[in-house]
Amino acid sequence: MDALSEILKIVQLNGAIFFNARFTAPWCVASPAAASLARTLGLGADRVLLYHYMLEGSCLITLEGMQPVLLNAGDIILFPHGDAHTMASSTKARPQPMDAQTILRERPKVLHFGGGGEATRVICGYMVCDPRLFQPILAALPRVVTVTLRGMEQARWLEASLQHAAQEANSPQPGAEGVLAKLSEAMVVETLRRYVAQLSPDDTGWLSGLRDRAVGKCLALMHENPARAWTVDSLAREVGASRSVLAERFTHFVGQSPIQYLGRWRMALATNYLRRSSLSVASIAEEVGYETDATFSRAFRREFGMPPATWRRMHAGHRAASESPQSAAKRRLRSAARTAKPARGTTRAG
Repeated sequence: MDALSEILKIVQLNGAIFFNARFTAPWCVASPAAASLARTLGLGADRVLLYHYMLEGSCLITLEGMQPVLLNAGDIILFPHGDAHTMASSTKARPQPMDAQTILRERPKVLHFGGGGEATRVICGYMVCDPRLFQPILAALPRVVTVTLRGMEQARWLEASLQHAAQEANSPQPGAEGVLAKLSEAMVVETLRRYVAQLSPDDTGWLSGLRDRAVGKCLALMHENPARAWTVDSLAREVGASRSVLAERFTHFVGQSPIQYLGRWRMALATNYLRRSSLSVASIAEEVGYETDATFSRAFRREFGMPPATWRRMHAGHRAASESPQSAAKRRLRSAARTAKPARGTTRAG
């Protein structure tokens, strides 16, 4: 299995549709930063990846310090680093702040907004992930990632699924929330795959390294069996390259040596075990490739400034393993709704 698939297998992406919108020109909406949305959803330290999928029409996406990005029907835009941004029918429209808590509380079937002119339909959603496990991918991504599904035979199934998601966004049918979560996950994964495919041969970074024969295989080996006592020599033998060539190419693409990368990935896996399992520190040490818990504890302290047991206590109860991010968010919002004031009428159910 390739390294991207191994990370996605472990990282436990959870997704949901934020809202299904129909905007009419002129319109402009200010979307909050993902960190603000995470606080609204009660997601703690988890990373929130925002995305928009254009069902119909077009819009301009603007981020501070960047030229506006034009999106057309069939386009997907992903914000890996959670930048605040505006969505607008034109550069002349004045932005209106998005009341995320009201939208999530009221869950309108379709969010209507704008001046009544030309229509634009958008699915806005989010994915939630552990930033430590997803770090290799996040670090390799720019502020925005855009791909198009329209006209691509291989992506026809996904576009049809996202169209279905728009209809399921407020469905009372059993399992609707699970369907939306899986569709969101599939959309983000397909976006990443298409982004990798369109990288130029001169690009560097973790995702570019996947396409290099030696670096891609080296990453796959370490992610498939991180507990193995890898050395640069043993990796080079498996890859079929010399030690020096592997070390040089890996550093060129990933920015660190194979063994440095392996050490950091083991620490990310360790935090996942500490948060989500009841395994002892000694068992976790063995799972991530350390012969003794003392050796593991020293490495963990170097990375996080504290021993594993202390880190576990600090992060205990962050989120019950059986509770999804969507369920946690809904529970908090239902509680908030009991004392919240009525909305100002900026949305109406379709």
